[in-house]
Amino acid sequence: MASQAYMIPTSKKEVEALGWEYIDVILFSGDAFIDHPSFGSAVIARWLQKCGYRVAVVPQPNWRDDLRDFRKLGAPRLFFGVNSGAMDSMVNHYTAGKRLRHDDAYTPEGKAGQRPDYAVTVYTRILKRLYPDVPVVIGGIEASLRRLTHYDYWQDSLFPSILVDSGADWLCYGMGERPIAALAKAMDSGWNPRRIRAIPQLGFYMKGEPKVREGVLLLHSFEQCQQSKKAFAENFNLIETHANMLHPDTIVEPVGEGYVQINPPYPPATEEEMDSFWDIPYTKQPHPRYKGKRIPAYDMIKYSINTHRGCFGGCNFCTIAAHQGKFIQSRSEASILKEVKGLGDVPGFAGNISDLGAPTANMYGMHGRNQEICAVCRRKSCLFPAPCKNLDRSHARLLNLYHQVDSVPGIRHSYIGSGIRYDLFLDEKGYVDETSAPYLKELVLDHTSGRLKVAPEHTEDKVLYYLAKPSFKLFGVLRREFDKINREAGRHSGIVPYFISSHPGCTMHDMELLSRNPALKGLYMDQVQDFTPTPMTTSSVMFYTGLDPRTLEPVFVERDPEKKRRQKSFFFKK
Repeated sequence: MASQAYMIPTSKKEVEALGWEYIDVILFSGDAFIDHPSFGSAVIARWLQKCGYRVAVVPQPNWRDDLRDFRKLGAPRLFFGVNSGAMDSMVNHYTAGKRLRHDDAYTPEGKAGQRPDYAVTVYTRILKRLYPDVPVVIGGIEASLRRLTHYDYWQDSLFPSILVDSGADWLCYGMGERPIAALAKAMDSGWNPRRIRAIPQLGFYMKGEPKVREGVLLLHSFEQCQQSKKAFAENFNLIETHANMLHPDTIVEPVGEGYVQINPPYPPATEEEMDSFWDIPYTKQPHPRYKGKRIPAYDMIKYSINTHRGCFGGCNFCTIAAHQGKFIQSRSEASILKEVKGLGDVPGFAGNISDLGAPTANMYGMHGRNQEICAVCRRKSCLFPAPCKNLDRSHARLLNLYHQVDSVPGIRHSYIGSGIRYDLFLDEKGYVDETSAPYLKELVLDHTSGRLKVAPEHTEDKVLYYLAKPSFKLFGVLRREFDKINREAGRHSGIVPYFISSHPGCTMHDMELLSRNPALKGLYMDQVQDFTPTPMTTSSVMFYTGLDPRTLEPVFVERDPEKKRRQKSFFFKK
């Protein structure tokens, strides 16, 4: 399958070699171009190609010189597409302490400095200056999570929608196959802007007063949010509520002399649609332009398989649901097995799948028992503060998938490198159903490479409430069952818990209690993350406003850099 694909062109010479007289869409990205379904630029390029369009990609263009990278392919027939890469460029560049990182996993040889801060805005402004009449469509993580008024940690201030700052014509948020294809078709067919503005999952900026009607959620304006932290918190609570609904409203936010409109998303992708997104001849390799140079991010995922999208965990510090949605969208077993069998064509594959997973690996195939209840649900999380009674937590389908994958000739091991939610198979009394114990046993003995990594995030209930994570008592249950499985099998694998310091609501005393918790005795404890406020999360809103947007009650926030450092240091106290 891989041998049938031609590599997406990235230069004028490559375009000419294909005999093209024009290009329909040119994508600009802050990442190196890797033709693998784990990278958004490849997904969008290949999907548009499948829809019949000619697509070229300009990876990591030089924005500092005479802008030749922005000129070399000329103007596309339909539009320019822009993304920052697989990460928000500011998260990519800076630590939680706002120190500049010295490497970049998405660049050949890990070299830093190959994309600008606020890459989507920088690239878009350049393109609008050079080609004022050509539409620019922005998407990916950076655009998606900055689609409305948001707190920017690095400048410690509120920013308006990225549509306003960048000057882009359209914003494609979330997982973009369906909206970008619909937009390309609309432009190709000569639709007028008014008709295009009805396409789902698009955002745009309009001059004038917004028209309020049924099905439209009118937010406080950007200017009101600047003046009132409470207004910003109220806005975010509404945005997040609708982002987790199956049938949300159109969102309108006034800013300046106009307003930003965010259309509701497409419905969750069906299994058939999910399969179609992967039924594409990716080469699964970096572009030949890199001549074998190592790209660290590619090394991490080149032998991985993505089983589904979405996450209903609802952690307050996480952006997955805001980008991929709360509802799980799974591929069929046949589609996954076809990709597994194709791994034999990837150079260097020795039979070990590094990750058979997704944002939360053990949510594959999960859904509500009664879909009518899900259709009207307004819960952000299906697991917090307690698991939804309508949620089918059976791991039977996932276990069956593991067995089928491991039966493929040439597959030696299939590891689960993605995170898991142990509250899907455990509660404080133990296992929750008949599939729970077999799942954990198989996970530990057959799908864990050395150490099982889990994320309780904290030990104290007060802090866990602000994180939207379950009681730490569940970790104690997990460790008990984990040790039992290892003991009975004569194995010595370890368990590694991940924690967060300096999250809103977390005091120095809370960290001291964490460091003394007896359930952590003897564990490997270097997996620590100092909280970084990223756009469009409940946690970042708490950090900026000092309010819990769910209740508008005050929340303690540690902002002193030295005290933040001391909080983190508790992880390493014995």
